[in-house]
Amino acid sequence: MTESQPSVLVAGEMLVDFIPDSTGPLAGVETFDRRAGGAPANVAVGLARLEETPWLCTTLSTDPFGEFLANRLTSEGLPEEFVTRVDNSTALAFVSHGDDADREFSFYRERTADTVLQTDVVDTATLSAVDWLVVGGVTLSAEPSRSATFELVERAQTAGCRIVFDPNTRPELWAESDDMTLTLERMLRRTDVLKATHEDFEPTAIDAGGGGFAERLLQKGPEIVLLTEGTAGARAVAGSESAWGDGEWHHAGYEIDAVDTTGAGDAFLAGAIAALVEGREPSETLALANAVAALATTEGGAMTALPDRAAVDRLMEEQ
Repeated sequence: MTESQPSVLVAGEMLVDFIPDSTGPLAGVETFDRRAGGAPANVAVGLARLEETPWLCTTLSTDPFGEFLANRLTSEGLPEEFVTRVDNSTALAFVSHGDDADREFSFYRERTADTVLQTDVVDTATLSAVDWLVVGGVTLSAEPSRSATFELVERAQTAGCRIVFDPNTRPELWAESDDMTLTLERMLRRTDVLKATHEDFEPTAIDAGGGGFAERLLQKGPEIVLLTEGTAGARAVAGSESAWGDGEWHHAGYEIDAVDTTGAGDAFLAGAIAALVEGREPSETLALANAVAALATTEGGAMTALPDRAAVDRLMEEQ
């Protein structure tokens, strides 16, 4: 943990990813590696490795998988003040890989610990002390974690926090597509910085209206939109009321041999938040975020290859 108090609070799920030892459909995979995962947890670990250790608000199971996850948080040096434990089981995600290192997920998540996220443990003093609250879309897909997330967002905004949101859309986790669309729109209205992909909104009715895709998202509420575009790099679009002022920026990314893209978006977000905390300009923010994301794809599992600051600096200097 850094000497100063964290300026970022990350809230959301932590689960177990099972990473296949071979490519192809899950039906043909015989062995898996167990890895800690969950987008908010990945972001929190990514920030810690970039020397911007955040608070993490998450709810873990008391089962053996939950113990595995709790031990991982301890090993990463993340503070445990807002980590709660319940008897509900741990959510599991089985990953399948294509030949291009891209992936698909199969979830086992029925009333699991992450769906009963307890955000009331975060006190007003903490919210007043941090500058950023980071949340994701998975906790919005089920109650009571949805209501708990919105309640935390509202308290954070009252305390003066800026809200960072990653939809991380998983349609299979939502009971109704209309509910997904309405809930995401509700969250967008409360968002200051949105990190997303085109794919996040394909299952929804949100992508409508004139102008470019990112510009349409700005109209939904955010001041800044960060769009990741895979091998094409990433774009940032900001409105006139943002700290960056009205504009659009692009970074082409880095040449790297990808092994597993699981968690690349989370790594990008960790890099972007670190840059925002440091007050970097838009082009520098994209460069840093893309470097973190690129390095995170060099090993299997979302957390495993999350880089430290020195590795990120080396890549940015080399390319």
